[in-house]
Amino acid sequence: MTIDYDLLKRLSEAPGVPSREERIRKITVEALRPLADSLQVDRLGNAVALKRGGGAGGARRKVMIAAHMDEIGFLVRHVDKNGFLSLQPVGGFDPRSLFAQRVIVHASRGPALRGVLMPSASKPPHLMAGEQPKPPKVEEFFVDVGLPGEQVKEVVELGDMVTMDRTVERAGNTIIGKAMDDRVGVFVMIEALRAVRSHDVDILAVATVQEEVGLRGATTAAFGVDPDVGIALDVTLAVDVPGSKEQDRVSQLGKGVGIKIMDSSQVCDPRLVAHFRDIARRENIPFQMEILPRGGTDGGAIQRTRAGVPSITLSIPARYVHTVNEMVSETDVEAAITLLARYLEVAHAFDYAHTMD
Repeated sequence: MTIDYDLLKRLSEAPGVPSREERIRKITVEALRPLADSLQVDRLGNAVALKRGGGAGGARRKVMIAAHMDEIGFLVRHVDKNGFLSLQPVGGFDPRSLFAQRVIVHASRGPALRGVLMPSASKPPHLMAGEQPKPPKVEEFFVDVGLPGEQVKEVVELGDMVTMDRTVERAGNTIIGKAMDDRVGVFVMIEALRAVRSHDVDILAVATVQEEVGLRGATTAAFGVDPDVGIALDVTLAVDVPGSKEQDRVSQLGKGVGIKIMDSSQVCDPRLVAHFRDIARRENIPFQMEILPRGGTDGGAIQRTRAGVPSITLSIPARYVHTVNEMVSETDVEAAITLLARYLEVAHAFDYAHTMD
């Protein structure tokens, strides 16, 4: 399999913090449209693509796949008289990675502005005189766009989106860029629809909004779709770097797709866990079992919709999650696409109803 690098690059580089997903949704919809029988955008902004199965009309099972479009970022909270921007975080950045990073301010009344992120009251090392700098908090960062206050206020509105100024690049056998969480999940969903062969289930591929601020899009989309099975696609931690303990790695880059057992939002249905594991073994798809001690995915929202939905998350291992450079392995991305496609082809054969005994 050859990764469609150009599509992944466009997905990752597009801006779209929670509630501002218009630009990334446009790219996603364009990619989904030729693969789906129908496509709509719901009231919250989720893009819902239906690919009908070949089973009998009334008996077709509905499988919902969810991957979130939004990225962690900021909204402009204040513009001071000198043109410096105070920020409201939307999603949880690791503040250690933000010092002196370049950002793009998506101004409402003018062209986008490039700027620099810095924590307030920070001193250059020349003036530290032996002082130990304190770790900055995300709320303390401001943006310097290099313009006087009057000019900034002419084009920037409160609530304007601020995203990282990062391009996607190859590094060895990996791909690095901003917002791999979860643009790589959106990419896997699109490519799995392309890779799936005959299938009897109705596939509902949902590119969700506002996951980073509480799984909001998946919650409403799952209620509307009312699926029989839910599959979330998201990144997971690959803590396989110097200084990490083996038991704390969660996953490793290049070792295959993660089949999640649980995280803090979801205990995955053990029957789905077993089915995905069995398919991976049968098809010789590289995989690793995953338990994430903290963090959640859209699967947690799908699982709790209406009367409950058997759900699971497939994970793409990523190093440096919630920083400005998230790294994924092409091998793991390919494995995720293949495993999801092979499951969809046989999903009609699995019964997830509970019995009384």
